[in-house]
Amino acid sequence: MKALVCVRPQDIRVEERPRPERGPGHVLLRMRRAGICGTDYHIYAGKHPFLEYPRLIGHELAGEVVEAPEGSALTPGQVVTINPYLACGTCRACRRGKPNCCARISVLGVHADGGMCEWLSVPESAVIDATGLSLDQAAMVEFLAIGAHAVRRSGLSAGDEAVVIGAGPIGIAVALFARIAGAGRIVLADTRAPRLAYARDHLGFDEGVVADDRLGETLAAMTGAEMFDHVFDATGNIHAMRAGLNWVAHGGSYTLVGVCKDDLVFADPEFHKRETTMIASRNALSVDFDHVIASIRSGAIPTDAIRTHGLTLDDAPRRLPELIAEADSVLKAIVTIA
Repeated sequence: MKALVCVRPQDIRVEERPRPERGPGHVLLRMRRAGICGTDYHIYAGKHPFLEYPRLIGHELAGEVVEAPEGSALTPGQVVTINPYLACGTCRACRRGKPNCCARISVLGVHADGGMCEWLSVPESAVIDATGLSLDQAAMVEFLAIGAHAVRRSGLSAGDEAVVIGAGPIGIAVALFARIAGAGRIVLADTRAPRLAYARDHLGFDEGVVADDRLGETLAAMTGAEMFDHVFDATGNIHAMRAGLNWVAHGGSYTLVGVCKDDLVFADPEFHKRETTMIASRNALSVDFDHVIASIRSGAIPTDAIRTHGLTLDDAPRRLPELIAEADSVLKAIVTIA
């Protein structure tokens, strides 16, 4: 079968690999779509902190059931998405209902080979019914679940004001679910003005500010110097992450959705005087996947506007560097595997 493999940083290829057999308790899937996300770009650039090369990438996945275990509710031809966070089920986090941060987690496309290939065998527990969604929509569920999880973690309530730093796919996912949660105000900040313009014109986020050297002054002016109940960082940039504490209102929360290799350092007096709640948000839970699928089915998520680029598996080695270069205009690129 064909598989997209990042052999080393800056070297990505379509390789021939053996077609997998269905393992015990597994479901055999014919893969149809895979979204490309920041994780894949970071893998290509050599910036991911949890990865060893070579790696078959892809964790935003949509496929069709080919074969399922006897007695399974899954049926051949059924459209599904995948929860790519394969947890051990026995560690303290798993026992407390937090498999998203399992101590021995194996994330498809990161710790283990992923699904940007023609066939995949995964545990039945990782397969999620996506009936009623298109294949493109099913491939968007995972990254949207990241945003849904972050908003749920933050404790955002109806009427709260939020700023999302980073208007890439994850930042947009956060903003969408903050809106669904009833946020009274959502401001997007990004270094790329075209991203803000796209979010305004196609996704309905009217308040966007360029994240330049005067970002603090701009946000202060927008809030009467009170800043925001909730700050979400979706940049994965250490400088933005360090600065984000300054945008939190007294009594507010700071949710870190992005991840980077560097140490996060901030001023303790600022942290304490605000009585800041600082939150790490990692991956997502089943409840978040369910929320995303229900939101897509209801029409609350404008998936047609989110998908900005399409490509084929064979085109991916050539197109991936181009997509990085075209970042101003790329929100979500989806690979067709067929």
